[in-house]
Amino acid sequence: MNVVSSAVSLTVTDPAASSRFFTTHLGFREVVVDEDVVELCRDDAAVDLVLVRRDLEQHGLGQGPTDVIVSLAVTGIAAEYERLRNEGAGLAVTLQQEPWGELVVRVTDPNGVVVQLTEWVPPTGA
Repeated sequence: MNVVSSAVSLTVTDPAASSRFFTTHLGFREVVVDEDVVELCRDDAAVDLVLVRRDLEQHGLGQGPTDVIVSLAVTGIAAEYERLRNEGAGLAVTLQQEPWGELVVRVTDPNGVVVQLTEWVPPTGA
């Protein structure tokens, strides 16, 4: 098997609101736009995102995807954190360092999609 690209499909109440969040704050661009589906991509190694309108008759009105985190490994996370904070991007977890060395920031889009930015920093003494 040779995987040439990948995408994650997220079912949300308002695809346009999520699209605005990802394009405004996280550098994605729209490649397919429909009333019920928006496909987003970036020109780097990020996974493509497909935002699909939730069928309220089938799924009901929920707060957003459960236990789903879109994780993006980045460089320069401190600058990204400051930029996101200044843009009012809905910080869920401010910049913190995990004991194993990873720097983490989490933001939440208007549909409850959690995006985690991470940067590996060797722990002290490693």
